[in-house]
Amino acid sequence: MSEIKKTTLNAIHKGLGARMVPFAGWEMPVQYSGVIDEHRAVREAAGLFDVSHMGEIDVRGPHALDFVQLVTTNDASRLEIGQAQYSLICYPTGGMVDDTIVYRMGDHHYMLCVNASNVEKDYSWLKEQLLGEHEAQVTNVSNSYAQIALQGPKAMDIINSLCGRDLTEIPYFCFDFAELAGAELMVSRTGYTGEDGVELYLPPEDAPRLWEAIMDAGKDEGIKPVGLGARDTLRLEMKYSLYGNDIDADTTALEAKLGWVVKFNKTDFIGKEALLKQQGEGIGKKLSCFVVEGRGIPRHGYDIHIDGRKVGVVTSGTMSPSIGIGIAIGYVEAEFDKAGQEVDIIIRDKAVTAKVVAPPFYKK
Repeated sequence: MSEIKKTTLNAIHKGLGARMVPFAGWEMPVQYSGVIDEHRAVREAAGLFDVSHMGEIDVRGPHALDFVQLVTTNDASRLEIGQAQYSLICYPTGGMVDDTIVYRMGDHHYMLCVNASNVEKDYSWLKEQLLGEHEAQVTNVSNSYAQIALQGPKAMDIINSLCGRDLTEIPYFCFDFAELAGAELMVSRTGYTGEDGVELYLPPEDAPRLWEAIMDAGKDEGIKPVGLGARDTLRLEMKYSLYGNDIDADTTALEAKLGWVVKFNKTDFIGKEALLKQQGEGIGKKLSCFVVEGRGIPRHGYDIHIDGRKVGVVTSGTMSPSIGIGIAIGYVEAEFDKAGQEVDIIIRDKAVTAKVVAPPFYKK
């Protein structure tokens, strides 16, 4: 059994009294002041996340674009230098290896940010696809980066106070380079919460100094450190999928309603044939959103019934801190994926009424 990894912010988390848990091979903070308190800080002010466990894979060379086009579903040819896009890495079956953010770093140079639990699997899969005209230099550079996310309505005011320029000039899903607290880093206008903010990529040795600087700059703005617990409730309120729960090798982009990042009109990509076939034959299940109308909190793995018959399963669920009701996403037979459809979620052997709604759950 491999030794659990620690980010360079580990000592800071423990000094803040965080409850630490093993996650994807890392010791990570699940909460500091409490999930609800941290969640509300992000919705109302700002929250700071250590996401250094995420992975980064570099793709370079004259055929780097050809390779990225082969292994991802979105159209990377549309990216200018300094732009990013959400995409998927698929198997030939159409099932998902992972979801990813693709960054165009420069001419013939891309970087894929991948999920912590999938870094080695993704890297191995990508290396296996290096064939013929798709030859490229693929390198796992995860150890070269720490990643800190600052999210919330006051996030940009806080980060700008540390920078000699207005970082709000960077458009959404774009990135640039800057110096903050003496650290040279990449500022990405992305996030996993539905709030404004940035994800910062920097050398691991600079992360503790930057963390402390951001916390100090935000102390009068209500900033709080945020753990994995609130990260999960925040993303679920926006219906952002979590790999391993809501998407995996046995689900496709079309079933997960991620067809908007599948560009069938581009060059061939792995999984294209299977996805086209599924599109033509019809999609049997779809990832739907549910709000609970009775009492109870839906959880991963709970069955979904209609008239006493199982028609699906919850993949993620919680009590929403923002709207105060039970919410869930899960796969149901496609015919029941329609707004207003009533279902029963089996919570502790009791059928609790829920209703299909349009995403996201939380609207400003």
